[in-house]
Amino acid sequence: MRPPSPPSARWLCVLVGALACALGPAGGWEVGLQQEECDFMQMIEVQHNQCLEEAQLENETTGCSKMWDNLTCWPATPRGQVVVLACPLIFKLFSPIQGRNVSRSCTDEGWTPLEPGPYPVACGLDDNASSLDEQQQTMFYSSVKTGYTVGYSLSLATLLVATAILSLFRKLHCTRNYIHMHLFISFILRATAVFIKDLALFDGGESDHCSKGSVGCKAAVVLFQYCVMANFFWLLVEGLYLHTLLAVSFFSERKYFWGYIFIGWGVPSTFTMVWTIIRIHFEDYGCWDTIISSLWWIIKAPILASILVNFILFVRIIRILVHKLRAPDVGKSDSSPYSRLAKSTLLLIPLFGVHYIMFAFFPDNFKAEVKMVFELVVGSFQGFVVAILYCFLNGEVQAELRRKWRRWHLQGVLCWDPKYQPPSAGSSGATCSTQVSMLTRVSPGARRSSSFQAEVSLV
Repeated sequence: MRPPSPPSARWLCVLVGALACALGPAGGWEVGLQQEECDFMQMIEVQHNQCLEEAQLENETTGCSKMWDNLTCWPATPRGQVVVLACPLIFKLFSPIQGRNVSRSCTDEGWTPLEPGPYPVACGLDDNASSLDEQQQTMFYSSVKTGYTVGYSLSLATLLVATAILSLFRKLHCTRNYIHMHLFISFILRATAVFIKDLALFDGGESDHCSKGSVGCKAAVVLFQYCVMANFFWLLVEGLYLHTLLAVSFFSERKYFWGYIFIGWGVPSTFTMVWTIIRIHFEDYGCWDTIISSLWWIIKAPILASILVNFILFVRIIRILVHKLRAPDVGKSDSSPYSRLAKSTLLLIPLFGVHYIMFAFFPDNFKAEVKMVFELVVGSFQGFVVAILYCFLNGEVQAELRRKWRRWHLQGVLCWDPKYQPPSAGSSGATCSTQVSMLTRVSPGARRSSSFQAEVSLV
């Protein structure tokens, strides 16, 4: 006799998680709800093991044997009888309708399907609405994941090229570009950490926060938290450097640079280590990807502080730019000072991460879907925008690339032209190099590009 197919355990986890997210408000009650949810899951696991042990000890019966359907243990029953049991406790927690029962009949063919219907219908939850909501949520989260995967992939590719350009060309080596390179690297690490975290949580099947997660999954989440915080702090360093450059007449860039290094990489590592140690001792469950306990403020508070400070620096820098653009010599420029101010403002927004201020100080459950799309999808393209604006569209970078291209092109023409006969085979390479150097010195355009060593304006 084949028993009816029980509801899958995965369906139960999705149901409990969705209800917890939908019904749980922010604050300590949500932490209690999550703990209560884990308690129910543990209780169901205990009942499952107990049911299987009792089934093995029972003698063979002519009716229906004891059965576990992932929620309820149905006792051994003779043929022709009906077993009526109360709805599982987990539905009493979430369903507004209490006191409902479920039943099964023992027939010659075995246990009948659940009556008066599946558990959500029989125990007070709308099965159609639950299925529809689950499908909509699945489609929404899948779309968000696809969006930020595309964004981080595009950002990663452009940032790698931009970092290579700033690293390989010596004439681009300066404090400003060094800071840009560290910011690019922080974006690269953030994108890489996102992919590693997704691989550990979703592809690795460790999204259950009630069980004890593996060390590798926890390490992936710790790396993710550090890279995200480091990225925000390097955005802060960009703001501090530009504000210092505009507000302070003389300062030692080398001396300040090591302070920027400590702010960008050292401060996030300190907070991440503290958060990791506390989680090991007080909340060592799941894969450490939950953000509803008070310990999350160890990570969240420094990020919020960096966003707030950067926004203040952004406002101060705009005021300084307004003052400078109102100067008499600036007014004689061909372009309007207002258009230059608008251009400068738009350039600074992605560099400072000013857009994060929109949702930074709202509760986590306020407009959760909009906030998720904004922070994950829009934020994933920030590295791409920063690389385009501050590397590929930078006049100094373009001039250096053109200069190198002309030099490589001239070397190729002179060295491989069949009409060109070097004086001797042994000196052909040296002669070619010498002629290219002479052409570079003589060419007015090349002289202009080689003299383009002064740092261009940041905005």
